[in-house]
Amino acid sequence: MNRNVGKIDKTVRIVVGIALILLALTDVIGAWGWIGIVPLATGFFSFCPAYRLLGLNTCQRK
Repeated sequence: MNRNVGKIDKTVRIVVGIALILLALTDVIGAWGWIGIVPLATGFFSFCPAYRLLGLNTCQRK
């Protein structure tokens, strides 16, 4: 698994994921908030399967 999620993208994914999960836990947005697990996981692993399928990469080139 090669990394395809850059630093800024990773940070945004983690923040959005945590926010969605917290909103789901407090029952503000209901069960749909648990979808926040996806951006949280892709942020932690720095790999997004959808990016791979679309040929995208937000990591800086070395």
